[in-house]
Amino acid sequence: MSSHSEVYVAFRTQIFEALDAEAIQSLSQLEVENQIRTAVDLLANSYERPITAMMKSSLVKSMMDELFGLGPIQPLVDDNSITDILVNGPSEVFYERNGKLSKSDIRFVNEEQVLSIAKQIAARVGRRVDELSPTVDARLEDGSRVNIVIPPIALDGTAISIRKFREQNIGVEDLIDFGSMNIDMARLLSIASRCRINILISGGTGSGKTTLLNALSHYISEDERIVTIEDAAELRLEQPNLVRLETRSASVEQTGVVTQRDLVINALRMRLIELFSGSVVAQKPSRCSKQ
Repeated sequence: MSSHSEVYVAFRTQIFEALDAEAIQSLSQLEVENQIRTAVDLLANSYERPITAMMKSSLVKSMMDELFGLGPIQPLVDDNSITDILVNGPSEVFYERNGKLSKSDIRFVNEEQVLSIAKQIAARVGRRVDELSPTVDARLEDGSRVNIVIPPIALDGTAISIRKFREQNIGVEDLIDFGSMNIDMARLLSIASRCRINILISGGTGSGKTTLLNALSHYISEDERIVTIEDAAELRLEQPNLVRLETRSASVEQTGVVTQRDLVINALRMRLIELFSGSVVAQKPSRCSKQ
């Protein structure tokens, strides 16, 4: 019996070479899937070893994931229990679940496939990644944050880092239940938030800075105007009077860059009540002393 990866490599090149890129754009995903399914059936009939119906379905899904998703790592993207996906090369794929980093048994076909997926990701967010612009830091359509680094900057091959967007909005009460803070800490932070006291939240990657900031934002009154400034938008605020600003990297021509400093200067002209900058909260002086 043939392995999935062996057959995928054998079929992938033939099918992808036969697909017309312009035709794919004019077809629905269902129509493309039907064409790939037909091609897989034809190739399977002439393959040197038998291929099961289950494997053929798996091959079709893998090709659809590569054309319309994130290729081999799409199952990790679809897994809601996974928070981070790290690709260090074709055979080095890691993921984080419940705060623990583990190595996946997922493999890319080769470095060219990793680079192809990286370029697809960049194209979907209106960016380019090539030798002249070897890094990309952007936000995917679902809100997930992605960072891409390719050679020559990445010495060992294309690296992709994805911080997945969390659908669940965690509150301070949840953080208490998780053991992340006690009731006294929660009470202090909630009072500080209501009183507009300046708060600095810092920590390492994945330590929960954005989660805590989102939780504290629940204590901001709905009659306040809020401006958020981020490198890649991750905050989920629910107040109605909200303006979200995001920095912009330089284009290939090294023009059009917008820094956090630029956005802070602009925000000061926006009748600013609260300013969120990544993991930093800067507010007007406390009014609790007046009460």
